Amino acid sequence: MRLFSGPILAACAAVWLGGAGSAMADTPATYTEDGRALFSFNVPDFWLLRTGGPREIEDTELGDPRAVARVMGLRPVTDDTVWMGFVSPAGVATIQDGIRYLQDIDKFLVNDPTVTSTSDTRIGGLPARVFRGTGRRDGTGLSFTATVIDLPSNRVAIAVAILRDGANPDYADDLNDVFASFRSRQ
Repeated sequence: MRLFSGPILAACAAVWLGGAGSAMADTPATYTEDGRALFSFNVPDFWLLRTGGPREIEDTELGDPRAVARVMGLRPVTDDTVWMGFVSPAGVATIQDGIRYLQDIDKFLVNDPTVTSTSDTRIGGLPARVFRGTGRRDGTGLSFTATVIDLPSNRVAIAVAILRDGANPDYADDLNDVFASFRSRQ
């Protein structure tokens, strides 16, 4: 899957593949569950952070409910062409489990997804698998990256970044800063 084209892909690849880059964001956010901190990251300046608790979403074609863990989503204040979200689903203990989880909820994130590349890397010093691709949402083309990060204590963090066609390529720097700031809190 191809997340970003041209210069955006190159900028994001630096973080996703090498973990390099300096975090410029200055608002820390911590993902917690039952009062226990699992991981943290920095939210870029002029980005909104929205959180929501666990819930079920339903596949309207199959009438099949899917559990979704607490979501921490972020996007630029003045632009909805970019979105990034984090979850850490209970019972999802390994990267392979995280991949199965993504396959279970992918239709709720992207329509007609096409994975164009997969890579193994380290994020925050932890093993991770990154999937890049393209698809559609609300009739608009988009690029996405889905990342499964292996946390200590039999947990994973899943991060999904979506950029609609025409998004400002400068947002790649903000997304890279978020990944560069990612740290396990376990």
